Amino acid sequence: MAMRSAFAASPDWRTHSGREARGRPLCPRMRLKGWGSGGCLRHTDRLRHEQHGWPGSSGGARRAVFPQVFPLPALPRKQRTALVVCGPEQNGAVGLACARHLRVFEYEPTIFYPTRSPDPLHRDLTTQCEKMDIPFLSYLPTEVQLINNAYRLVVDAVLGPGVEPAEVGGPCTRALATLKLLSIPLVSLDIPSGWDPETGGDAEDGLRPDVLVSLAAPKRCAGRFSGRHHFVAGRFVPDDVRRKFALRLPGYTGTDCVAAL
Repeated sequence: MAMRSAFAASPDWRTHSGREARGRPLCPRMRLKGWGSGGCLRHTDRLRHEQHGWPGSSGGARRAVFPQVFPLPALPRKQRTALVVCGPEQNGAVGLACARHLRVFEYEPTIFYPTRSPDPLHRDLTTQCEKMDIPFLSYLPTEVQLINNAYRLVVDAVLGPGVEPAEVGGPCTRALATLKLLSIPLVSLDIPSGWDPETGGDAEDGLRPDVLVSLAAPKRCAGRFSGRHHFVAGRFVPDDVRRKFALRLPGYTGTDCVAAL
């Protein structure tokens, strides 16, 4: 798979511590054919309540995406770096779990988690990441070239479905403004931050990721995704949830936890 190359690492900055307009056409909805009523998942808010106990499983599933798009054998040691930007809501917990799995599989994640949640799950995942010696940034530079030089890719786990920018506080909102300007690959978890999950509203003003990893099933806004790779992580979805939301999930190969769309 084609990947951008010149991403020099900057370990000293990491330890101490404009996205280009693509102009590509929006993804045709036929890419999502067969995914629930109308081609993708409805009733996003109702599904959020079903997902409360899934971040650990989905974090592992999402981790499986990275070897496919950014395979370690193709990356020099200095290019295995990933910045995971987490918000205080449920998607932030998925981001923390994703960072944990990236560390286990020999990537070099760093976490920016400016507005920490008091939720026990968030606290447990934060403790696990700290015990695995995953560094946490105390601030995110506004000079985007520092981030471009220090990391191979950035993971967007800031908002998630049904979460508005005003709900996560100023530091997360400022981080989103910085992420829009990056030139390195951006991977969004579940939906790109700033998008309406049902309509895709604000897609032009939200993040424009290169890779989208949908959780459980693509949300309706995924029809507007115009990046390079779209995956779904849904193998772990319980059968009763599949029946409740009439999810028609893809077949998964072998032990794979994600499927490419």
